[in-house]
Amino acid sequence: MELVVADIGGSHARFALADVENGQVTNLGEAVTFTTVEHASLQTAWTTFGDRLGRPLPRDAAIAVACPIAGEMLKLTNNPWIIRPAMIGERLGLDRFTLINDFGAIGHAVVRVGREHLTPLCGPDIPLPEQGVISIVGPGSGLGVAQVLRRDGRNHVIEGEGGHIDFAPVDEIEDMILARLRKRYRRVSAERVVSGSGLANIYEGLAAIEGRAFEPSDDKSLWTAALTGSDSLAVAALDRFCLALGSFAGDIALAHGANAVVIAGGLGLRIAHLLPRSGFAGRFAAKGRFESRMASVPVKVITHPQPGLFGAAAAFAEEHRR
Repeated sequence: MELVVADIGGSHARFALADVENGQVTNLGEAVTFTTVEHASLQTAWTTFGDRLGRPLPRDAAIAVACPIAGEMLKLTNNPWIIRPAMIGERLGLDRFTLINDFGAIGHAVVRVGREHLTPLCGPDIPLPEQGVISIVGPGSGLGVAQVLRRDGRNHVIEGEGGHIDFAPVDEIEDMILARLRKRYRRVSAERVVSGSGLANIYEGLAAIEGRAFEPSDDKSLWTAALTGSDSLAVAALDRFCLALGSFAGDIALAHGANAVVIAGGLGLRIAHLLPRSGFAGRFAAKGRFESRMASVPVKVITHPQPGLFGAAAAFAEEHRR
């Protein structure tokens, strides 16, 4: 069975064709990526994808979106598109579709991809548990969180909005970063620090600590400077980003009672090579009386090139197998 799969995030909308059989994803075609600012709506991006293929699109689909799936109108967290679930079938010409939160889709991908797509980050290098909870944390345009409860051969994907919990500083530098952010926002969530735009917030805070003039830069340029090492303060901000991600992932693991953690998201993949050499592992485990338990939790990075699309297809396959 062929279907359209879409992964709609804050900055990018990705589309592909997929094949599913007997509850499994048997093929995922090449992804086509648009920036969301290039299109006014999901429908116009969908049409453009069909035009690119040059043939009618399948009438089955799986759509992952970066917002809670609740209510008559979905407003994406970091994207101006508005989606009305009741009108998706009519507007997109579909007979059947699965609509899922973007990190719910990642949850489906985590338990379906091969071990070659799960790279160890810290903790014991063992497979994901067959029983228990797997927490999923992923920085990108926002900060996604989900969990998978594995019990009696079933995978129960539980979506959440954990990225919007309060940012919890761990040291004096993070105290100062938080103090500056409080002047700008009524409330400072973890996403204000551990996300694509969070690097600029960290950078600005570090510049203030050193008494440097802060010159605003777009997120893409700042991330490039941090990753290439062309700006020493940007490199320091990236180091601090990895620390904050480790602290946050550890907090989520504690809250979920996790037996394993998977780091996902566009930025998670982009910095996967840095995380094992950063302070991530130390911050992840530094949970006081639970430090020994945290050190025993396997933490991996999902390196599949399109986990959102793959996971959306897997969610459709699971739903329509019944």
